[in-house]
Amino acid sequence: MGTGRRGLVGIAMAAALVAGAAVTVTAAEALPGGAATAARDDCPQAREKVERLEGRVTPNACAFMERQIAFGEMPTGTPPALGDLDHPRVRAYLDIFDPEATLWEAGSAPQRGRTTIGTSITGSLSLAPGLTYRGTDVVADGSTVMFGQWNEVTLKGRTVAYPQIARNVLGDEGRTLQARRYYDRAVLFRDTLPGVAPAPLFAGITDAGSPRDRNGERTRDTAPSPDTAPPSRPGFRARAGEVPERLAAWNAGDADALLARTRGARLSGPGLAAPLVSEAGKRAYLERLFATADLRLKAGQVAVGETTAYMEWHGTVTARDGAETRTDIPFGIVERFGPGGEWELYFDTLPLVADRAEIGALFQQLAS
Repeated sequence: MGTGRRGLVGIAMAAALVAGAAVTVTAAEALPGGAATAARDDCPQAREKVERLEGRVTPNACAFMERQIAFGEMPTGTPPALGDLDHPRVRAYLDIFDPEATLWEAGSAPQRGRTTIGTSITGSLSLAPGLTYRGTDVVADGSTVMFGQWNEVTLKGRTVAYPQIARNVLGDEGRTLQARRYYDRAVLFRDTLPGVAPAPLFAGITDAGSPRDRNGERTRDTAPSPDTAPPSRPGFRARAGEVPERLAAWNAGDADALLARTRGARLSGPGLAAPLVSEAGKRAYLERLFATADLRLKAGQVAVGETTAYMEWHGTVTARDGAETRTDIPFGIVERFGPGGEWELYFDTLPLVADRAEIGALFQQLAS
């Protein structure tokens, strides 16, 4: 992801059903008196630990955030053995989850129950015992929390830092019933396994477009458009009625529709060193994705605040990697639209450029 980011708002909740999936939509106007009535002295311990926390912070949401933050700060000490659910940091992690919770990680089938989820985290902490994170932009909307975080981990002597969105639906006592994690695993290998890591999916894309654009093989939008200045008003304002339209655009690979609704926004995403501001650059990025990925997504959670919106899409993807086609890969995207004209995408490029066996081999080399 590029560095331009931050600022999350979400206040009050209304429910909508879109394309057969339950969608949560938030709007400041739904509170009596608008955003001015939102309490800012609730959940003070969590507020001190994150860059920005806004929204409808219930006691359950507060309890969740305090557990999430505690795990992110906690040192691992001696790494746990595989399956050691009594390790102190593993216990802190499992305290986040309901006993019947499901956890979806990029490129994998959902994990169900504390034993499975706990065994998975023992493997992660054994590989990367120094994993820590801090909260960035967090929006709480009653039983749904979008927790933005900045992760740091040391792998093969190198510090790797990357953003993540953790989407959680909460149950009793603020424990997670359903979690999904959105981040790009490819960053774990880019510098730690040079010469072995897959070629980056978005290599060469800049505000001038893609290398293919610059070689003259395309004629449309090959020069940056005048949308290089931040918009004069807050960024994209998602409304419940627009969810099916945007979902259809992602599933159809319709870059025109996605760009038309985000005119003037700066696009950050996996594989970009800096946000893209030109129409040519943003189009090249989306078209590179759609040339590789045939998306089959459903609407997930949507959270809209005074200035910022989150939209979640999840399902499967068919990846076309050269002559190989891989189908039914678990996949998802979270979009974030910020107050300064930010348009951020969070998704995993790794299953788009490597098959399951190749990914397993990469992690084995990382652990060796």
